[in-house]
Amino acid sequence: RAEVALAALSWSLRPHCPVPAPPPTPPGGGPAGMEPSQVAIIGSGLIGRNWAMVFAAGGFKVKLYDIAQQQLTSALEYIRKQMKELEESESLKGTLSAEQQLALISTCTDLKAAVEGATFVQECTPENLELKRKIFGQLDLIADDNVILSSSTSCLLPSKVFTGLKHVKQCIVSHPVNPPYFVPLVEIVPHPETDPSTTERTYALMKQIGQSPVKLNREIEGFVLNRLQYALISEAWRLVGDGVISPTDLDLVMSDGLGMRYAFIGPLETMHLNAEGISSYCERYREGMKLVLNTFGPVPEFSGEIEEKINQAISEKIPVVPEVLGARRNWRDECLTSLAKMKKQMKSD
Repeated sequence: RAEVALAALSWSLRPHCPVPAPPPTPPGGGPAGMEPSQVAIIGSGLIGRNWAMVFAAGGFKVKLYDIAQQQLTSALEYIRKQMKELEESESLKGTLSAEQQLALISTCTDLKAAVEGATFVQECTPENLELKRKIFGQLDLIADDNVILSSSTSCLLPSKVFTGLKHVKQCIVSHPVNPPYFVPLVEIVPHPETDPSTTERTYALMKQIGQSPVKLNREIEGFVLNRLQYALISEAWRLVGDGVISPTDLDLVMSDGLGMRYAFIGPLETMHLNAEGISSYCERYREGMKLVLNTFGPVPEFSGEIEEKINQAISEKIPVVPEVLGARRNWRDECLTSLAKMKKQMKSD
């Protein structure tokens, strides 16, 4: 897939954008009696497919773009299968049926046609700076002055992707968490020249389709989620490498320990509740925290003997076989779906 995407650096825009049957007017897509708003998804890989499902669940018409029709056919088959299974398990998002949501999604191999009429464009191509700059360069030539141009990048800074574009004020990063359909967080990261209205419109849109957006005030390497995640991975790696704990027990500390509370509240609220507020927590524990933090080692290389040790332990639990990995991912997604339903119910209560 990455090789195909990289070959697209010199693509020509080929016209192929079948017109779908008129979809039902959904709630949330626009005022009653009006056509639903339209979004374009650029790239039909796993992230693009998930975004298409999320937007369709929110009642938006979706044009899913890719350079290869076979890739789009495969994406639609995946989406249909997923939606039907979610509907059968009563886990389908939104108020529309699976068929109604599917009717909102059409495919396209013509970039200009895909973007035409869209109020929001979500780019979902492989994490390659040259490729993304090429794509946004193409979008910059065909976009109007009202559409928001958004990237799903997980680590490329907006200033590296968008700088030099004439529509830079309309450009923003909307970084989802994989898989976006089951994990609602979206990090909204502006370019230094992004217009504040672009940030606010993107935030409102993400809320409208049921995601949980957070706004970063400025760009930073790794954004926020990955900075927190990498800090955790780094210390986990050191603890296993130093022989303090086994890889499987390390994961248990998270899944049956920290993860239990972090599924509902974050580290700062945890501090607040574990004492009589933040100030009380800091008064009690600041010296101990500083003492422990000063014992942290250097950033690991994530290779060599420790990599082999962790790989062996985790592979014994979950063999690196497509069928086994796929089954485990399905189990993960089912757990995330159940958790999301429980959290939604708790919020409504």
